Amino acid sequence: MALGRFKRMALKALSAHSYDLKKNYKLHRKVILASHPYIKPLYNLLDRKIMVGDREIPVRIFKPKEAKEFKVLLFFHGGGWVTGNIDSYSHICANMANQTGQIVVSVDYRLAPEYPFPAGLEDCYFAAKTIFLDNTLFKSKPEEITLIGDSAGGNLAAVVSLMARDTGEFMPSRQILIYPATYYDHSDKSPFPSVRENGTDYVMTSKRIQDYMDLYTKHRKDRKNPYVAPLLAEDLSNQPKTLIITAEYDPLRDEGEAYGMRLREHGNTVIITRMLDALHGFLSLPIRTNLVEHCYEIMNQFLKDERS
Repeated sequence: MALGRFKRMALKALSAHSYDLKKNYKLHRKVILASHPYIKPLYNLLDRKIMVGDREIPVRIFKPKEAKEFKVLLFFHGGGWVTGNIDSYSHICANMANQTGQIVVSVDYRLAPEYPFPAGLEDCYFAAKTIFLDNTLFKSKPEEITLIGDSAGGNLAAVVSLMARDTGEFMPSRQILIYPATYYDHSDKSPFPSVRENGTDYVMTSKRIQDYMDLYTKHRKDRKNPYVAPLLAEDLSNQPKTLIITAEYDPLRDEGEAYGMRLREHGNTVIITRMLDALHGFLSLPIRTNLVEHCYEIMNQFLKDERS
């Protein structure tokens, strides 16, 4: 069912921002955290730290209510590389563990602008490398670990897969990218129609995405780095089997789908699914919402196919 007139009016009102994100990103972080309260006793979870030299990378481990096997979803949260953390994503990750029956490991990577590119990416890569190479952590084989992320986290998952191939240190066999950012330009000059069609009236605006990019990339030249915009990578061969889920009314819709098509062109197995009537960030909706239930049905089918 298409979005109704009154819903569109409400979304347009919510999309009008009265503050400058780049000047007030710390306030925006507080707003995000307040809207996703974290109540630790509700979850079957553990907090751990992965050490990289003398630096700690916090991770939170969510176990499903009925864990029948030790398969792992290594999760990178969204938030434009600037907001979000393992607390604000605890509800999503707890639901994800219970809906998939897999252990979810959420990585609390460093955020921009205090830690611009490539700091957060390095945290995600080192966390993945540790989990893939040390099978005593979860009793999982490398082929039983899936990279997954939403929005900026989908970007990080895609880039970790590229880095893993480039370094040869490990290689994921599966990745799930949920409304991922894969390109660098979200202005009116963007080659993707969804940036212009969905960039003003659907809560996540193209301006906000561009502000996030400005905060993430300290040097303008970094924006065209394939480790920032994986769609620009010349070689996309030897990538994991990929599920890409996009949202119909999302500025990032077209670039996410374009990334999937380019992965196919380079010989990879890719499933691309567009969620109709969906906005960017729909994964945070209540678990019984039709969109969220359908999303998990798609994810579980993808994971099930890999098991057989």
